[in-house]
Amino acid sequence: MNNRIIMHIDCNNAFLSWTAVHMLHSGYKIDIRDRFSVIGGKESERKGVVIAKSNLCKERGVVTGETLYSARKKCPYLDVYQPEFKVYKRYSDIMYTYLCSYSKKIERYSIDECFVDFTDNIIKIDNPVKLAYKIKDEIKKNFGFTVNIGVGNNKLLAKMASDFSKPDKVHTLFYSEIKEKMWPLDVKELFMIGKSSNKKLHDLGIKTIGDLANSDQDFLIRHFKSFGKIMWEYANGIDNSEVECDYGNPKSISNSLVFPYDYSKLEQIYKEIKKLSMMTGKKLRDKKMYAPNVMIWVKFHDFTKVSKQITLDTLINSDEDIYQNALTLFNKLWNPDSDKKIRAICVGVSNLTDVYKVQLSLLENQKDEEKNNNIHLEKAINNIKEKYGDASINYADKV
Repeated sequence: MNNRIIMHIDCNNAFLSWTAVHMLHSGYKIDIRDRFSVIGGKESERKGVVIAKSNLCKERGVVTGETLYSARKKCPYLDVYQPEFKVYKRYSDIMYTYLCSYSKKIERYSIDECFVDFTDNIIKIDNPVKLAYKIKDEIKKNFGFTVNIGVGNNKLLAKMASDFSKPDKVHTLFYSEIKEKMWPLDVKELFMIGKSSNKKLHDLGIKTIGDLANSDQDFLIRHFKSFGKIMWEYANGIDNSEVECDYGNPKSISNSLVFPYDYSKLEQIYKEIKKLSMMTGKKLRDKKMYAPNVMIWVKFHDFTKVSKQITLDTLINSDEDIYQNALTLFNKLWNPDSDKKIRAICVGVSNLTDVYKVQLSLLENQKDEEKNNNIHLEKAINNIKEKYGDASINYADKV
C-alpha cells in the first residue's frame, strides 16, 4: 500500500466561489469574492446564518454559522446572497467530469471535494506533484475557481495535506513527511478530532498529533473506546481505505449522490432514492440487462457508513422495482430516533445478466404477460425522456 498515489481536490470556499463564477458568467460586472459578501439563508425563515464568506469578511472575524445580524455588525456594508444548490451541483459536476479525464478511480467525498486514485497510472506519472499543479491551474483557467490539492500515499494524508494552507495551493504529505509536517500540529488538526475529543486529549496531556501518535494504544482505548485506536492509526498516517468509485464493474451498476448539505427529512431522502433508482434503471435498460440484487449504502454526517442488499426471486430492470426495494432496504437501515444526518447515498444493482428469466416464488402471482407489459412501459418512458428530457416524465410520490 506504500506506493499508492492519492490526491484530494478541494474547492476553495466553494459556495461563494461558485456563486461568483455563475454571476460573472451571467453578466454581473463585480466579483463578489472581492467584496464584503456572504452566502446566507433567509432571515425571514429563521435561517439567517452565514454559510460561506469572502476573505474580506473572514479578515473582519466573520465565521461560518454565525447569524447574519452578527456578521453585519462586523461588516456594515455586507452583501448577502441566497444559496443556489442547483448551481453548486452544476459546478461540482463540471469539476468531477474534468477529473474523470485523468482517472476513473474518483470518489466524490462531498459536493466540493474529491479523492482521485492515480495508483494504476503510477508508471505513467513521473512527477505526481507536477501533475497536481497542472490540474490545479487548469481548473482555475478553464472554470474560474480555485482548488487546493493534497498529494499523499492514502486518503487521510492527501486530505490532511490539502488543508495545510489555502487557497490555490498544492501540498504533499507522504509517509516520509509525517514526522516533519504532521506531528508538530495541534491534535485538533487531525482529521475526525472534534471539540470534545480535542479537549479530552488536552486534559490527558496529549497536545500535538505527535503526542497522540506516540501514546499507548491501550491507554487511548480505555479513554476513548474503539475511537482511541482509530485516532492512534490516523496520527501515525495509517489509512487503508479505498477510493470508492461511483462507477460499477461489468457485473454491477450504481449511482451515488453527495447532498449539498446533510439531509435529515425522510421526504428529501426518499426523493433522492427515487432519482438514483431511476438513473440506475435507465442504465440497466440501456445495456439491455437485468439484475436480481439491489443494494443501498448510506454515509452519515460523521462519515460512518452502512449498507444493505437483497437478493430477489426475479430479475428486474424497472425504475419502480429498484426504487421499492431500495426504499425497503433504506427503512431497515434508518433509525428514526437517531440524530444522525445523511451526507451521501448510493443505489445499485448487481449480478447483471442479459438473459431475462421470470423466477416465480410461491407467494408471487404476477403473470409473465404483466411483467412484459412493465418492460414495454419502461422502454416507452425511456424514449420519451430521450426525446424531451429527463424532467418530462416522472413517477407519482407514494411516500
